[in-house]
Amino acid sequence: MASPAPLTGVKVLDLTKLAPGPHCTMILGDLGADIIRIDEPGPPTGRRAEQAGGGNVQAPRQSAAPTNALARNKRSIALNLKSGPGKEIYLRLAQRADVVVEEFRPGVAKRLGIDYDILGVRNPRLIYCAITGFGQTGPFKNYVGHDLNYIATAGALSLMGPADGLPAIPWNWLADYAGGGMHAAIGILAALVSRSQTGRGQYVDIAMLDGVMLLLAQALSAHFTSGRVPTRGTTPMDGAAPHYNRYFTKDGKIITIASMEPWFYANLCRAMGCEEYLADQNNKAKWPEIHARFTELFKTRTRDEWFDHLSKSDICVGKMLTLDELEHDPQIKARNMIVEVEAPSGEKVKQLGIAMKFSETPGSIRSVAPQMGQHTDAILADLGYTPEQIERWRADGAIR
Repeated sequence: MASPAPLTGVKVLDLTKLAPGPHCTMILGDLGADIIRIDEPGPPTGRRAEQAGGGNVQAPRQSAAPTNALARNKRSIALNLKSGPGKEIYLRLAQRADVVVEEFRPGVAKRLGIDYDILGVRNPRLIYCAITGFGQTGPFKNYVGHDLNYIATAGALSLMGPADGLPAIPWNWLADYAGGGMHAAIGILAALVSRSQTGRGQYVDIAMLDGVMLLLAQALSAHFTSGRVPTRGTTPMDGAAPHYNRYFTKDGKIITIASMEPWFYANLCRAMGCEEYLADQNNKAKWPEIHARFTELFKTRTRDEWFDHLSKSDICVGKMLTLDELEHDPQIKARNMIVEVEAPSGEKVKQLGIAMKFSETPGSIRSVAPQMGQHTDAILADLGYTPEQIERWRADGAIR
């Protein structure tokens, strides 16, 4: 019988709304943490409403669809943190929490009276993680931004796309999910380990800019060593090399080749019937000719036929799958990365599986995305509030 998940008993208050924060707390929730999501009832107020020009603006909301993995394993309480009762409830929750995760702009939590300086005095064991684009210090700390801005400033965007045009714009994986959400989860886990040794919590400052730069460790190390600045589309890693590239196949799909090591490259040449190029892996003058030859050859079979053929010869090959193909891939099936969970209606729905596999303390999907405020009454009752107080605060708009 499996032991409890690694973070069982860890209580997390989640004040986040957009990608990096929910991704961070999803990871913690998958590993067993009790995530209480603090949702904002009603439309935005203050500067956000003013800047929107008085239109019908809604606050960012996390989808309550049972397929939304980012909101799973979480409970929802709807609190107006600008109201007296809402703030009181939050402070009481924070006094009992292990972790707070927020992604306010610097200074907002302090203005609300719920920042680490306040909470840390009440709960010295608290780990307070703030996720922002540029961090809590520096001249850009108050600038607004999104993934594209952070990867541009970090240097990552300069390395993506063709040499003769604008850089390619990726989805928001690099800054939001990897630079922000995953690094926040790592920081929180490290702080929990530190607390087990010292008994003290701490403030964890996560900047998506910093996280993206950490992802560039190899590229930056090479630059610091040689002094050279790579030109996108001209290096072996970004499309210039025929043996590290992607090709259309007979059925219009795409196969990827990544035979960087000499032995994998040699296997590729032999499997493609191109032994005349065995000595030309690093001969850049030959690359256009080899690329043209490979382009022609890959159009003679389907993607899956090429994969079946090349994968038998110790070659780094991969099918480019579209999202609708993932659940049918045998490796993804074997790793349980697409799973079925039960929605409150009893319907079975698909969700992303849990990436980290533990032999003794596996994570789990214990609940699907909550409706906003779904657990307000139960959480408040756990804090000792009476039904009369709860109804009065709901009528006043402090909770929902």
